[in-house]
Amino acid sequence: MAPSDELEYLKSLVAQLNDKIHALEEKAKAAVSGSKTPAQQLRTILIGPPGAGKGTQAPRIRDEFCVCHLATGDLLREQITKQTELGKMAKKIMDAGELVSDEIMVNMIKDQLENNKACKNGFVLDGFPRTIPQAEKLDTMLESRGEKLDSVVGLVIPDQLLISRITGRLIHPGSGRTYHKEFQPPRKPMTDDVTGEPLIQRSDDNVATLTKRLVTYHKQTGPVVDYYKNKSLWVGIDAAQSPNLVWENLRKVFKQGPAKSS
Repeated sequence: MAPSDELEYLKSLVAQLNDKIHALEEKAKAAVSGSKTPAQQLRTILIGPPGAGKGTQAPRIRDEFCVCHLATGDLLREQITKQTELGKMAKKIMDAGELVSDEIMVNMIKDQLENNKACKNGFVLDGFPRTIPQAEKLDTMLESRGEKLDSVVGLVIPDQLLISRITGRLIHPGSGRTYHKEFQPPRKPMTDDVTGEPLIQRSDDNVATLTKRLVTYHKQTGPVVDYYKNKSLWVGIDAAQSPNLVWENLRKVFKQGPAKSS
């Protein structure tokens, strides 16, 4: 091949490559613009008694606002399973029959905020804090990161309605997905929609146990609610409504902020 022919051939290759690069760049831009992006940073706490709908609403918040869902019970189990330093400390305390300290729980949340990429746009915290000292430690940790809470949302529901809800609750042990015999049944009875694995009913989902848990919940959570009311962060939402109505009210809080939604 003559040098001039070779040069023309190489030029045509370069032009084809440039066209290909341009096409791939446009495709990548389209994919990014079509994907979900957060409208804003969101740092919120979801508070509510067992069965109020936290397990239904928290994943929707996570997906809609591109934030991480931090359920402290799940975090604790994950750290223990992975045998992290925090997990080993927590297991040692639990094996001794004692409660895991507030410091360990707050550090587990901090670890997620620092290392979990899903938390870069914010978080929805579920199951924590349950006491004023925990709330204060959480505030201190967030302040050390130059962050603060946007809202604290309470799912409010009468105890009797809650008991009727929970006694019909079904759980997929592997993922934590929840269903309800009456309100949100699986497509096939007692079978997880995603995996096809069997669902279970928790042994403590009975009236006597639930009544005790609710008494404890109200006694423990009342002061925490007052703590966040004093900070003008608290918003109560009627969780006796349908899940879709609850969701619409939640979205309004997160879009407008607690002051405008109250």
